[in-house]
Amino acid sequence: MSGTTTAGATGAADVPRQGPRRPVRAGGPRGAAGGANRWAVLVVLCVSLLLVAVDATVLHVAVPAVSGALRPGAVELLWIVDAYPLVCASLLILFGSLGDRVGRRRVLLAGYAVFGVASALAAYADSPGVLIAARALLGVGGAMIMPATLSILRQVFPDRRERALAIGVWSAVAAVGAAVGPLIGGLLLEHFWWGSVFLVNIPLMLVSIPVGRWLLPESTGDRDGPWDVLGALVAAAGLGALILGVKQSGGGVLGPGTVGPVLLGVSLLALFVRRQRRRRYPLVDCATLARPAFGTAVACIVLTVLALVGLALIAAQYLQLVLGLTPLETGLRLLPLSLAAIAAGLAGSRLLRRLGPRTMVTSGFLVTAAAVLLLTGAGGQDRPVLLLGGFVLLGLGLETTLFGSYESMLSEAPARHAGGAAAIGETAYQLGAGLGIAVLGTVMNAVYAPGVRGAAGVPEEAAAGAAGSLGEAYRIAGQLGGPAGEALRTAARESFVHGLHVSLLVSAGLLVLGALAALRLPRTAESPAPGGEHGGERAAERGDRAPAEAAGGVRRGTVPSGGHRVRPAGTARADRPDGSVLAGGARRR
Repeated sequence: MSGTTTAGATGAADVPRQGPRRPVRAGGPRGAAGGANRWAVLVVLCVSLLLVAVDATVLHVAVPAVSGALRPGAVELLWIVDAYPLVCASLLILFGSLGDRVGRRRVLLAGYAVFGVASALAAYADSPGVLIAARALLGVGGAMIMPATLSILRQVFPDRRERALAIGVWSAVAAVGAAVGPLIGGLLLEHFWWGSVFLVNIPLMLVSIPVGRWLLPESTGDRDGPWDVLGALVAAAGLGALILGVKQSGGGVLGPGTVGPVLLGVSLLALFVRRQRRRRYPLVDCATLARPAFGTAVACIVLTVLALVGLALIAAQYLQLVLGLTPLETGLRLLPLSLAAIAAGLAGSRLLRRLGPRTMVTSGFLVTAAAVLLLTGAGGQDRPVLLLGGFVLLGLGLETTLFGSYESMLSEAPARHAGGAAAIGETAYQLGAGLGIAVLGTVMNAVYAPGVRGAAGVPEEAAAGAAGSLGEAYRIAGQLGGPAGEALRTAARESFVHGLHVSLLVSAGLLVLGALAALRLPRTAESPAPGGEHGGERAAERGDRAPAEAAGGVRRGTVPSGGHRVRPAGTARADRPDGSVLAGGARRR
């Protein structure tokens, strides 16, 4: 990245800024060199991620409470949970490429504001429709935040070893969010109404906006040529239609409402890829996506999240509705999963150096599959030791897989297309989340509903109503009372556990497929060759570059100042292919 300096392993990152230049005060937060210290930037990015991660998990323990208060149907309940990843996945490419054009920090800060407003709307929703709309608006904010965090991280940490450590911290914070979300949600539900779980976003937003504006460096990527607005909208429509079609299959019925959106989504995405291949300045670098390591890493992210996100929702309902735990107790039961993921994320950089991407990701898939198979031993009775072991293995395997996949993907992406590459990675995550809930929700409903409808001694109308969800079955059973109510409750509980087991087996199969796919990843994690990152790409970001001042192959300029770059007097520096420079003019190999 042009304008980034490293002195040994601890130098500050002089991140290029866009827009009007203004003097930097000595001793200010941006450091003497005029660029934000990259580790301070990492802290702010992690807070950004925490904002999104908490919201993604805080709703899980609140699903039964939402069901009781708003009385959503089975499809509405899926939409309440899935509207966020659906909208977010649809818009990631649009906002990721927009950040490359207008500034990643600018898009990130706007995302904070949208996220805060949507959180307030969700907290006070009085109907399933309003809550679904608020969750969709949360998806818009999330789509603005997530690619910005990864693309800024990619720019601030050009060295692969340091970037691997940063990704480990970044992903560990995601696990912290997953851990804190259910705990906060459970604690709030013990004392307040279900809408309070969304209010936790507002204080984080209020802190993040001024701190992010003060500390985060602004940067842009490839700004040559016009921004392909039509292509971004086609991608958004294609992804949205694809996930919508899969969601419509949540009832297990194939028809025009399911097949039509899927075919439309696939057609639009094919049109988008074709358009990007023909454009001189594409939103997405299709050549990067075609690289085996990049494409395989993206596929691994989709498979991992597809297999597991739906299970997180099912597990929360299992712990509360089958085992009878309170929301707070449910959050505590899920805590070991997140703590194990935190540990795996912090150890990820060392594991990557020792194992390499291929072995690391493959092993992560297999460990996760073993954890899923272990959890099939869970039944109608509480088995805390089995659940503890399964959740710990699940956290270790999940984080190991995602860490290796994200690191490989970012390392293959050109720095000038960091926003687009980050958007693809986050799209893969959100697409996997949406597909996971839809696919595993379909499997669960296909197994659960027939068992409830066939409950002996239960009126047909009551059984049909109870087939929508386990929470609804308990409500109807309470109204029936007597032997019929008890029969309905028992049949619903047993059918739910059976559906859980089948969903776990399907997830294990998907994880084994992921392990096979990971065999296409590189054996070792090697830094880009000195000749140029990914075959001699330009390291300078096109939106903020100064003409190279050739002087024996050394380009001057580390800090933008008044529209041009100035080399500090008496300091010899030599550019690296990724745009950073080393003190003394020596290249790091």
